[in-house]
Amino acid sequence: METETFKHLLTTVNLHDNQYFYLDYNCNLFRGCNHGCIYCDSRSLCYHLDRFDTVRVKANVIAMLRDELRSKKQTGVIGIGAMSDSYNAFEEEQRITRQALEVILQERFGISLSTKSALIARDADILAAISKHAPVGIAFSITTADDALSRILEPQASLSSERFSAMETLSKSGIFCGTWLNPMLPFITDTKENISRLAEATAAAGGRYLLCFFGMTLRDGSRDYYFKALDGHFPGLKEKYAKAYGNAYIIDSPDAHALYAHLKKECAKHHLLYHFQEINEAFTRPRASQLSLF
Repeated sequence: METETFKHLLTTVNLHDNQYFYLDYNCNLFRGCNHGCIYCDSRSLCYHLDRFDTVRVKANVIAMLRDELRSKKQTGVIGIGAMSDSYNAFEEEQRITRQALEVILQERFGISLSTKSALIARDADILAAISKHAPVGIAFSITTADDALSRILEPQASLSSERFSAMETLSKSGIFCGTWLNPMLPFITDTKENISRLAEATAAAGGRYLLCFFGMTLRDGSRDYYFKALDGHFPGLKEKYAKAYGNAYIIDSPDAHALYAHLKKECAKHHLLYHFQEINEAFTRPRASQLSLF
């Protein structure tokens, strides 16, 4: 892990339009990620991040976070992990994300965090403490219910079953969480069986929702990396992508409409939410101790 210097940490985003998880601020504690996901959009050249698999922590990140939070006139929800998973391979020893959560707790902000790592279960105590006064929402990024396939798609991330185990730990601690089935990979994970298994596993783990965009994105940089992985693990599939999508950025599953109908049916069966509006309403419901947050 390397260290880089940055002038600012928080970005004001005001994502309140129910097209994504509710956020007031966005924050990435790291640049780069070592989960090795073959489809990661953050590899795209437009982000100007070379050596993506090398994790770089922002210098003085904890002190910077504390100073910037204290400078805000009002509290809000901080999104963490959109570009780089904060529970990378170094977090267990370095505990940078845990320290950031401690600062967020002290400053009485909320947190919205996405991860592919079961290590987040370690921080159930801090997340539960934050949730007593502010919104806490944890999105477990899980693309497949099959552990063997998840090892191919996300070679250094926790297995899908391990993520569901972590989800159960958090849900038992009263933390709002669910499954973020994103991306959905055409011709690989876009099946009714996969959706059914993920819905069942989410409900069994105490998750509250199952979300999906029914496709993926491919740009210069991420496309080359993805196609190389397809050649290694799914011979002939790259050519199928090229024929179906060319160089398109948004890659929708050809069965998107039928899969969406199936997801709605499975979510109703397991009492899971599947719209951002419903999820955000449940996630941001005011706490009695901090009604002024929103």
